[in-house]
Amino acid sequence: MHRFFSRSLVLLFMLGLALGCGRRAGNDPPQKELAKSNSPPAAKSNPAIPPSSKNAPPAKRQEAKPAPAAEKNSEKPPTNAFEQELTPPGKQPDRASLGDLLKQPADSMSRMVPDYPRIVVDDKRVAAAGIRKIPGKRLTLYTDVPGEEIDRLPEVFDLAFPQYCEYFGVDPKTLDDWHATGFLMKDRKRFAEAGLIPAALPNFRNGFSWNFDLWLYDQTSDYYRRHLLLHEGVHSFMNTVLGGCGAPWYMEGMAEMLSTHAWRDGRLALNYFPQNREEVPELGRIRIIRDEVAAGRALPLAKIIEYPASAHHANDGYAWSWAAAKFLDAHPRYQKRFRELSKNVPHVDFNANFRKSFAADLPEMCEEWQAFAAGLEYGYDIPRTAIDFTPGKPIGEKSGSTNGESIAVTVSSDRGWQNSGIRLDGGRKYELTASGRWRKTCRPAFWSGLKNPPDQIELEPNGVSIRYYRGRPLGILLAAVRPDRPNPEKSSVFLNPLPLGPKASLVPDESGTLFFKLNDSGADLESNEGGIACKVARQIP
Repeated sequence: MHRFFSRSLVLLFMLGLALGCGRRAGNDPPQKELAKSNSPPAAKSNPAIPPSSKNAPPAKRQEAKPAPAAEKNSEKPPTNAFEQELTPPGKQPDRASLGDLLKQPADSMSRMVPDYPRIVVDDKRVAAAGIRKIPGKRLTLYTDVPGEEIDRLPEVFDLAFPQYCEYFGVDPKTLDDWHATGFLMKDRKRFAEAGLIPAALPNFRNGFSWNFDLWLYDQTSDYYRRHLLLHEGVHSFMNTVLGGCGAPWYMEGMAEMLSTHAWRDGRLALNYFPQNREEVPELGRIRIIRDEVAAGRALPLAKIIEYPASAHHANDGYAWSWAAAKFLDAHPRYQKRFRELSKNVPHVDFNANFRKSFAADLPEMCEEWQAFAAGLEYGYDIPRTAIDFTPGKPIGEKSGSTNGESIAVTVSSDRGWQNSGIRLDGGRKYELTASGRWRKTCRPAFWSGLKNPPDQIELEPNGVSIRYYRGRPLGILLAAVRPDRPNPEKSSVFLNPLPLGPKASLVPDESGTLFFKLNDSGADLESNEGGIACKVARQIP
C-alpha cells in the first residue's frame, strides 16, 4: 500500500513538471516541432509504464538517505565573507522527502527512484511503428532516425561506460548486468503510440533520464547528439550506481563535463576540454560564459554552488555548472577532494559536505575562480594557470640579508600568474626592471589573415605591438599585488593587472604579495619556451 501511494505521488508530481533539458546554444528545434514534442500525448496512445519488468538488471548502489543529524548540527558557522556567501542567511539543510526528490534539474531525476519499473518494449509493436532497434552491450537504442552515425551510438555508449566507472571509482565487474534503454526520437507521437512514452514522463526540450531509461530528441549536429546521449547516460549511471546526482550544480556540471568529448577514429575520450569550437558544434558553453563575462555578468562561484533546480531551465545554467565542475576537477589543488564528492551524492546536504571539504580554501578558490572565468577560452590550461597563494616575504628577509634591497625573479612563459614570493609594503615605492627573451610557437589561428606567418616568434618584456591580447601587447610583463587581506566584495587584482614592460615604478596601496605574468592566452602556454628575468628593488626612504 505504501509503495502504491508513493508511486502515485511521483506520477502526480511528475505530470506537473514542465522541464527543459540542457539545450544546445543558438539552435533550438523549430517551433512547430517543439509544439508537437512538448504536447502531452493523448491517454489512449500514452499508456503508463507496466507494473513490473523482468529485464531490469540489478545494480549496486547506495540508498539515498540524509546525513546523521549530529553531523549537521556540528557544522561550524561561516567564518568569513566567502563562506557566508556560500551559506545564504536563513537557509536550512534540505530534508529527504518526496518533495525534495521532485525539486530536480531540468533533464533527470536527481536521485534513484527505488523500485520504479522500467519500460518493457514490445519489439514487434515498435518495429511495426517504424522504430529501429540498435542493440549494444550497455545500451539498447530505439530510434526512428536513420544513418550510420545513429547506428554507432550504442558503440559510443559502450565506450563511455568504463570511463564512467573509472572516474567514479567503480569496478565494472560488479556491474556486468547494467544496461540502459534509450529512445532517440524524431517524431514523439510515433513513440507515444508504440507505448514508449510513460504518462509520468515530464515534458522536456532535448533529453530526460529516469533510472535506466533515457529519452532524447534528434539533433542537427552529430556531435551534440552524442553529447546529449552521454549527458543523460551520466545521470542514469550516477542515479542507478551511486544512488543520486548531488546538488543541481554538481549534477549538471558532472553530466556536462563527462559528456564533453572527443570522438576520432572509433576512439572516445570523455572529460575533454575543447581546443576550438569546430570540435564541439552547437555546444556553445564557452561562448556563453565569455559573452556573460564581457557583459559584466560573470557569476561568483558561490552563486553557482547554491544554484536552485530552476537554474538549468536555460543554457547559461549548464554552461556555468560545466565550468565550475571542470575548474575544480582539473585544478591540481582541488581535484582529489572534488572527486571524492561523488561519495556524498545520495545525501541531501551535499553542499554542506562541499563547504566542509573546501573550508580551508574557499577564499582563494573563489578568487581564483574569478581569474579562470575571466580568461576562459577554448583550450584553456587549468593546471598551468593554477595560482600559488603562499604569502610573500619582505625583500630583505627573502634574500637572506638584512641589507638586501633588491631581489631577482624569473617569470616563466609557460605559466599563468606566478607568485614572486615577495611581499611589498603598502605606500612604499619599488623599482622593477625586466630583461630577456622568450619564444612562442604560434598556432595557425594566431596569425589569422596574415600571409606566410612565422612558426615561432621571440618576445621581450614590452611584448609585441603586431598582436594584442586582452587589450594589451602580447607578451608584455604584467604585475599584480594581492593584498594580505583581500576584500571579497571587490574584484580580484588579477582581473586588473598593471602593465610593466622593461621598466616601471610601483607603489602599492596595500601591503601584499607580488605576482607576475606574461600577457598570453591560457590556451597557449604549453608550447612557450623561456622566460623573463625581473629585478625588484625597494627604494630607500
